[in-house]
Amino acid sequence: MNCAPPAPAVEDSAPADSAPSPADTSRSYSLRHRHRPWVAHQKLIAVSFLGDAAVVFLSMLVAYLLRFESRLQFIGVDDPEISLRAYAGHVLIGGGLMLALLANFRVHDPRNYLAIRRTFTVIVKTCAIWLVAFLGVALILKLDPAISRVYCVLGSVAAMVLLCGWRWFLYCVLRRESFAQALRQKAVFVGWNDECSRAIGRFSEGRSHQIDVHGVIVPPNRKLESNPPADVPVLGDYDDFRDVVRSSGADLIMAVDGCMDRHEMLLLAETCGKEFVDFKLVPSCFQILVSGLQLENFHGMPVLGIGKLPLHHAFNNALKRGIDIFGAIMGLILFGPVIAVFCTMVRMESRGPVFYRQRRIGLNGRPFNIIKIRSMKVDAEANGRPGWTVKDDPRRLKVGAFMREWNIDELPQFWNVLTGEMSLVGPRPERPELIENFKEDIPHYNVRHNIKPGVTGWAQVNGLRGDTCLRERVKFDLDYIENWNVMLDLQIMLMTFINRKGAC
Repeated sequence: MNCAPPAPAVEDSAPADSAPSPADTSRSYSLRHRHRPWVAHQKLIAVSFLGDAAVVFLSMLVAYLLRFESRLQFIGVDDPEISLRAYAGHVLIGGGLMLALLANFRVHDPRNYLAIRRTFTVIVKTCAIWLVAFLGVALILKLDPAISRVYCVLGSVAAMVLLCGWRWFLYCVLRRESFAQALRQKAVFVGWNDECSRAIGRFSEGRSHQIDVHGVIVPPNRKLESNPPADVPVLGDYDDFRDVVRSSGADLIMAVDGCMDRHEMLLLAETCGKEFVDFKLVPSCFQILVSGLQLENFHGMPVLGIGKLPLHHAFNNALKRGIDIFGAIMGLILFGPVIAVFCTMVRMESRGPVFYRQRRIGLNGRPFNIIKIRSMKVDAEANGRPGWTVKDDPRRLKVGAFMREWNIDELPQFWNVLTGEMSLVGPRPERPELIENFKEDIPHYNVRHNIKPGVTGWAQVNGLRGDTCLRERVKFDLDYIENWNVMLDLQIMLMTFINRKGAC
């Protein structure tokens, strides 16, 4: 038996000039508004794909010209006279494979257009994998003429440089307010808490943020956990949810966990589906490493938990370790004379060892000895009690004050990096005696020990070094762990040299 209620009677016709009802007007407006960004995204994806394709095939052509039309043509080949027509298959297959890899790593995801560091990371990863994959494909297909390994290396490097240049140009265009506005999602929160207030600050950083917060809807319990900022208006009550969504043109609804019961949350999600609005849940039980949250399936049961972070992946770990080894060797070579000069000055001012080894906590909580040029008197901790260094510390040597200002005493830590105890960039390691109770007093403190400590770090280049608030330093460390990529490491190293705040 059909239990559906009878459909309401409707007029067979209506006057052509009759005005639509207010509800119809708001519905018509909201659907038009929500479809416009989708169409804009499709056009942008088409433009970026065509641009990527042009740059990729240009890179393959540049690699061919460098390999076979320059002095490199006589290196490692029996027949240097290879025409472009004979190599056209290599160019087409190589270019097609690179475009497929770029698409596989979602370089065309609309969320990446305003996230240039994420885009650069995808490009570097794609070009590295393409180099290995293309050599393998050429070997399997037995391409004729035989593929040149120099050509593959040149193609990978050329594509990396030109794609980054093209994507930087596209980013500079899209981050202009007239374009960025169309790319941003319009978000409305249901409920509000302190975590939402912190997120607002991250959303609004710079012109390239990806979300505009249009307002807050008061949840069914008629109460907000905390007051939203002055520039985030309260749009209405939960009972008026549909009208608020239609009038605001929202693309995204973000519901705060705990502001309503399970039944109401399910109804809210279902209503969002009917209104063509994305629904997201802000989980209150996870306050850290939120980008690492993953929904997994255990025999049909969905489970939400913290998954793999960037440096949990073997490829990222190997890449970071390779940069560490290269950077440590170059650092020891370049700064070796500086270390020797200041070691001599320390010895002239104070008898005793010139290097100072101090116990610190490293990866997974394992202790190690950090190496520094001694900047204090030999009996600086004669009372047996370790302590923080403070401004104008009376225990410092005269040359020690200069070394600490310019971080010269930290230079021997390149050896710790080379031996694998530290990384060039990471959370600064702390002394076990001083941090014994930190894990109890500071939430999530031990999470920073999931990666190797660094000679410089994200907290240090943001001014948090030495005798500063450890809670704030931990926040920056967690942000670095959660959002690690190669470009962020390079940025931190550059900032270390510019503002001399990279070590503590």
